[in-house]
Amino acid sequence: MVKQAVPASPVEKAEAPSAQEKFKKSFGSLLWASLILATVLHFAVFQFWPAMTAEAISISSEELTAITLPPEIEIPAAPEAISRPAVPVIAAGVVDEDITIAPTTFESNPVSELPPPPSLQETTAHDLAAAPTFTPYTVRPEVKNRREVEEALAREYPVLLRDAGIGGTAMVWIFIDEEGKVVNTEVQTSSGFAALDQAALKVADIIQFTPALNRDKRVPVWIALPITFTVR
Repeated sequence: MVKQAVPASPVEKAEAPSAQEKFKKSFGSLLWASLILATVLHFAVFQFWPAMTAEAISISSEELTAITLPPEIEIPAAPEAISRPAVPVIAAGVVDEDITIAPTTFESNPVSELPPPPSLQETTAHDLAAAPTFTPYTVRPEVKNRREVEEALAREYPVLLRDAGIGGTAMVWIFIDEEGKVVNTEVQTSSGFAALDQAALKVADIIQFTPALNRDKRVPVWIALPITFTVR
């Protein structure tokens, strides 16, 4: 036979203590118990903790070495003041403004044993073409056949050096006669390759120039011309 639970009456509910009241009543005992436990733990830690001692520390110092100071330097006295330069004074003399120099002529100053003037045979282009030498001129010769020169550069370029991508510049002496024709060529500065130097001389032989002028007169001249071979 199942018994049914009978609900508590309001009087019984009022007489039963609440959880808050139970906590308030046990708070004092819990506080003292925790304090006693903490004190015991502290004493246990200090009792079993290893003892710590201070280590002796000694300080040592090296003896100081006295340094002998150099003698004091005597500062020389200041130099005497430089005297002020004298003020220029214009002279009172009179200079004759009509000053002329006497004309000088060969009749009044004859020259004995004067060498004869150079003959035409002594200054021919053949003699100048023997070796590079300075020849005075006022108008430099110019290249006339540039297209033919470019074709000659491509034609005379050594095949082995061109295929290897090797180029260079040779400075060539060129002697030009009064008509602008190339008479003689020499290598002034090598390109570093004998084959390129020889090719540069072949190209120089086909160049055509305008005549060089010394004022209004055609003259034979030596000129230095760079000839460059490059791979395009």
